[in-house]
Amino acid sequence: MENRVKNKIAFITGASSGIGKACAEKLAKLGVNLILTARRKEILENLKKDLEEKYQIKVLILTFDVRNYDEVKSNIDSLPDDWKNIEILINNAGLAVGLDKFHEYKIDDVDKMIDTNVKGFIYIGNSIIPLMLKTDKVCSVINIGSVAGDIAYPGGSIYCSTKFAVKALSDSMRADLMDKKIKVTNIKPGLVETEFSVVRFRGDQDKADSVYKGIDPLYAEDVAETIVYVANLPDKIQIPELSITPLHQASGIHIFKNN
Repeated sequence: MENRVKNKIAFITGASSGIGKACAEKLAKLGVNLILTARRKEILENLKKDLEEKYQIKVLILTFDVRNYDEVKSNIDSLPDDWKNIEILINNAGLAVGLDKFHEYKIDDVDKMIDTNVKGFIYIGNSIIPLMLKTDKVCSVINIGSVAGDIAYPGGSIYCSTKFAVKALSDSMRADLMDKKIKVTNIKPGLVETEFSVVRFRGDQDKADSVYKGIDPLYAEDVAETIVYVANLPDKIQIPELSITPLHQASGIHIFKNN
């Protein structure tokens, strides 16, 4: 595979774990310099040290919550000039909380999902795309959606709604930028075994494990490999949308398990 991303700068949200962290590792291996963002500073610092030592790249870490627009804007505005030439954005930060009926959701959980998965997504894209336009290079915005953005499932009303929003925002973004040098891809994973379900079930590891019981799920590295493939395509190729699921998953609600 030809390496078309070496020496580029990638901006990754939610980089302290899961898909975001796996993307950081795979891009670093290809010589990409990284801006890594998350809320957990110590984890980012350790990741920065590890990646710089292993791959001789440069890593800048930013610690903020994507739900806070002032934090997002101040951190991005204060980037050193040589770090503003961002050519790859992986808009990854997201979460699910609970698996409740629509009318039983706690509003705090509703706000957390919408503020992170929709508003945080918008805050990041709104702040990074103007920097990409200034580079006058072909850039890639890769938004992490979900197969839950295609079909809703019981208990997933709020989370699914946020991923439907990611699809709509990605499509609108692509249309708004079609006369510019920016490609927009919505990556839609199915079952991926990360911290996702642990967070959804508020730390209940048994409940989290049950989600993946009876099926060989994807892992963060599988999704990251697909994301890096998209980022590394020739400039003229844009993939608007890409779903990636385990072998025995047909959609967000159609899953075969050997229980």
